[in-house]
Amino acid sequence: MGSPALRPALLLPPVLLLLLLLRVPPSRGFPGSGDSPLEDDEVWYSHPRYKDTPWCSPIKVKYGDVYCRAPQGGYYKTALGTRCDIRCRKGYELHGSSQLICQSNKRWSDKVICKQKRCPTLSMPANGGFKCVDGAYFNSRCEYYCSPGYTLKGERTVTCMDNKAWSGRPASCVDMEPPRIKCPSVKERIAEPNKLTVRVSWETPEGRDTADGILTDVILKGLPPGSNFPEGDHKIQYTVYDRAENKGTCKFRVKVRVRRCGKLNAPENGYMKCSSDGDNYGATCEFSCIGGYELQGSPARVCQSNLAWSGTEPTCAAMNVNVGVRTAAALLDQFYEKRRLLIVSTPTARNLLYRLQLGMLQQAQCGLDLRHITVVELVGVFPTLIGRIGTKIMPPALALQLRLLLRIPLYSFSMVLVDKHGMDKERYVSLVMPVALFNLVDTFPLRKEEMVLQAEMGQTCNT
Repeated sequence: MGSPALRPALLLPPVLLLLLLLRVPPSRGFPGSGDSPLEDDEVWYSHPRYKDTPWCSPIKVKYGDVYCRAPQGGYYKTALGTRCDIRCRKGYELHGSSQLICQSNKRWSDKVICKQKRCPTLSMPANGGFKCVDGAYFNSRCEYYCSPGYTLKGERTVTCMDNKAWSGRPASCVDMEPPRIKCPSVKERIAEPNKLTVRVSWETPEGRDTADGILTDVILKGLPPGSNFPEGDHKIQYTVYDRAENKGTCKFRVKVRVRRCGKLNAPENGYMKCSSDGDNYGATCEFSCIGGYELQGSPARVCQSNLAWSGTEPTCAAMNVNVGVRTAAALLDQFYEKRRLLIVSTPTARNLLYRLQLGMLQQAQCGLDLRHITVVELVGVFPTLIGRIGTKIMPPALALQLRLLLRIPLYSFSMVLVDKHGMDKERYVSLVMPVALFNLVDTFPLRKEEMVLQAEMGQTCNT
């Protein structure tokens, strides 16, 4: 049957026998069991903890999953040496070791927790802001907004993603709206009589910025208010910039009208001198004729309010010299302020100086007409004395009076130059070249005014 000493052992219960064989005191339990290292809000225990439990406490991680492997294919997942992998759910990240080991001190090798992921704090855009559903945590949705006058640049809505980054770049608020400026309405003005400009004034417009209200100076293009505007259509433009260099512009026009009668023309063989612009309301035009012509009609005409010229149209008729007057003074009066006289006197028509001088004057007829010079010939000795002005023949007695009045020698060749006021300006006893004569006449006061008018009229001689 076997040894009697072994019989009591064979009669022991199977559990006690197993404990004796493993040499593990029943009161101590399995090595490695103990309390969980996780905090109450981090790990949930599947059953109550007992002081002598031979395993580590079961693990349950909030917002995470636990995958455990018992050593040597054991059944219990909390036995000594069990390894548990910890994985956090989407949107959460692990704080602590990703693998826990059940240790001999009955505790797990580390404390772990799954915390909600957090994106960097969004920066507040200048002149705007943002609103978030759940702060900067995973899956939080934030929406940007801008202050009045500013426009959002970038994505309006961003979301905190699993990679702890926002779904879009930070947005910004930019001032893209131009400032507002309002100009006055169109200004229409009519020039006053005898004037070609109108003084026009208005209030300088002020700009208004829709964002921060800060503007640069208003820039004007065109004449400033209070200026004298000439006839025509004038464009006025104001421009203003804000700090973002957005430009606001407004425009208006100043229209100035000059009432006009229509242009007048100088009479043939005459001159015309007008005030102001020559045909505007209030302008006056004065008329005169060249030497040897007499004015017929109105010497001056005015542009009236009904836009019609006053008076009658002037004409210049050829001067009709009356050689039938009784005295030399009466003859000279006909030329007063009209013509200059060059009196050529010779005792005989056969005089060589007379013939040469007359030939030179005939070749310079244009210069004589341009300078209003009339040639008067006194040929012979009384009673056979003959006086001639162009085609007009004066009586011998009148020709003699003219010689005596001007103290012209009777028996020698001589010439006398008389100006438009009847003054004796120069005497010649020998030949004189026409150019020398013309140079002298051009120095006379009245001649200077004539030269200006003739230049305006385009009157000149080719030679």
